[in-house]
Amino acid sequence: MNSNTIKFNKNGKLTIMQVSDPQDLRYVRRAMVRMLDKAYDMVKPDIVLFTGDNILGNHLLDARFGSKKVASGKEATLESMAAAIRHITYPLEKRKIPFAMIYGNHDDMNEVSKEEQADIFRECSMCLPMNNEDPERDVATYSIPVMSSDGRKQLFNIWMLDSAWYDKQADKCFNEVKPSAVEWFRKESERMKKENGDKAMPSLMFLHIPLPITMDIVEKSLTKLPKTLGNEEHGWYKLNPEYGKGFVGEPPSILDDDAGLFDAVLECGGVKAIVTGHDHANSFEATYRGVDLVQTPCASFRCYGNDLRGVRIFELDERDPENYVTYCLTYPEICGNSLEAKLSYIWDADDKIPEKIGLIAGAVVGVASFAAVTVAKMLKRKNKSGS
Repeated sequence: MNSNTIKFNKNGKLTIMQVSDPQDLRYVRRAMVRMLDKAYDMVKPDIVLFTGDNILGNHLLDARFGSKKVASGKEATLESMAAAIRHITYPLEKRKIPFAMIYGNHDDMNEVSKEEQADIFRECSMCLPMNNEDPERDVATYSIPVMSSDGRKQLFNIWMLDSAWYDKQADKCFNEVKPSAVEWFRKESERMKKENGDKAMPSLMFLHIPLPITMDIVEKSLTKLPKTLGNEEHGWYKLNPEYGKGFVGEPPSILDDDAGLFDAVLECGGVKAIVTGHDHANSFEATYRGVDLVQTPCASFRCYGNDLRGVRIFELDERDPENYVTYCLTYPEICGNSLEAKLSYIWDADDKIPEKIGLIAGAVVGVASFAAVTVAKMLKRKNKSGS
């Protein structure tokens, strides 16, 4: 697509689907692909946002059980990476649904630069172009103006900010927002405000890693809570009900430094919610100092997660762009509760190892029982014929 600009649809509505942490490889877990396919057909979003860890960029060991090296060197890595990316872009190309993306901490952990990865996404005609104008700004730090259904006026904005990068020479991942990105946000916010009659442009902000202020809305527990991840050293967490509702299934993994981003959001106004992924087992909507903090669980089956796996939906109306509705759709809500859907989930989800073992053991016992019964019947017939 030639422009990052999108419009409210002909009904004056805009439906955004957020897919966070699809985090897979060339030989993708089919349960995730089926889940996303069904979600696109069920929701019919106007735009899809991939909010980081779009691939397992640092894991070039790809196998269902154990590990097998599938890429070595930049050329092979690019080929394997392109195959992984196409698993999530092709279904949107087929349906002609526009999409946009930002990076997470995993995407950049390899020999391929972010710009080269962006070119793979851009091969799909439905991909918004990202930042292809300002060389001083990261390719995945940009905005998506949302125009009125008649295309005459900007009514809303979607901020897409990079929040992690990998220093290949130092062999270190930096989970930070760059000061230059915050400065760009301030300048763009001011420009939009002037063009909007001196009124802050209503917007949603997406980045991969939660902000440090997330720790202000959760409470630490010294005892393990149901269905939560953690340990005695780091404790377990739950959402403080004073701020909102949802589930905290793991200790929040936050930015090392937001470079003053949250302060800039408060000062500039307009941002209705800051939306993140990264923490696979967390899903909540909270409000802190007048800004919503929205956490979306993972879509990936290859990595750790829980039964909240799925996608998040945002619904907007051009007659009231100051407000939005959001909710998550989990795998069972998308794919149903049939035996086939349940078996597909268990077989592909990395955190379902005990269930996998149970299925395999049950199958072995079933085969053994069938074999024993069959042999017994054969011996019985043989004995009868011989008597």
